[in-house]
Amino acid sequence: MRHPVTPDGRYFVVKGKLWRLSDPAIEPGERARLVQTLVDARRAVKDAKSTRDRAAELEAHRLIDEAKRALGERGPVWWDDGAPDLNRHAVKGTPYADWFSKQRSG
Repeated sequence: MRHPVTPDGRYFVVKGKLWRLSDPAIEPGERARLVQTLVDARRAVKDAKSTRDRAAELEAHRLIDEAKRALGERGPVWWDDGAPDLNRHAVKGTPYADWFSKQRSG
């Protein structure tokens, strides 16, 4: 992966921001199906925008959200140790700040 992944495997970092990874417990076949749904829905957003079909765009965004929730990237966290969800937080203000500073300097 070209973006650093936190030591606990919960997030990857892009431009200093944490983004939640998919639930590693999802079976590979199911993960592949959900990822394909996500790719198709993102393509549908692009197509709907190009034709200015607002209803189709909204439906495609709904499918994206549904796939991301099923993958564990949105909605309830997939870990069970009580750690908070830091999705979309700046890494510098989180417990990962020290780890991340070492990634950039290493």
